Amino acid sequence: MPLSFALSAVEKNCLSHLARRAIDVRFAGLPEDPPSPEALAVKNTSALFRQLGGFVTLTLSGMLRGCIGNIAGKGPLYATIWNMAQAAAFHDPRFPPLSPKEWPVAQLHISVLDELTPCFDPDAIEIGRHGLLLQHRGHSGVFLPQVPVEQGWDRQAYLDNLCRKAGLPAGSWNEPGAQLYWYEALVFEG
Repeated sequence: MPLSFALSAVEKNCLSHLARRAIDVRFAGLPEDPPSPEALAVKNTSALFRQLGGFVTLTLSGMLRGCIGNIAGKGPLYATIWNMAQAAAFHDPRFPPLSPKEWPVAQLHISVLDELTPCFDPDAIEIGRHGLLLQHRGHSGVFLPQVPVEQGWDRQAYLDNLCRKAGLPAGSWNEPGAQLYWYEALVFEG
């Protein structure tokens, strides 16, 4: 299942600049809306205008500092990345807001997600390639494709930790009624 989109170096640079600018303007107390489409240095046929899911992840010295995103596109990708950068920096409920002192040394990663599709064969899940979403009994959990690699998980540990993240017992992904979805993502440093 190859990605249904591609991003050029110019488009990746544009998203990186947008994510960093979104955080910078917040610190500067400037208006916080994303720029207009006309202000972007890319063609309107670019993937930046597609409704794709996107996450922004912030780390400090290799430790998670904030990660927020949308699994499915809810507007153009460029606006999603702008909004998710601000959310990851200032609204991740697991962390206090990013400080001006932390920002210059923070690492920023952008994940652009392809469409979710049902995963009917969990044995086909490839660590590092597939991100997962589990929905079951009113709970849900999601992991980006890089998470099991960073954690050193095999496929079974990946699925069990996905259940735990959803607030469910390990193995719940295999119960009747559980909905397991997979997707691929393009991940790059911002």
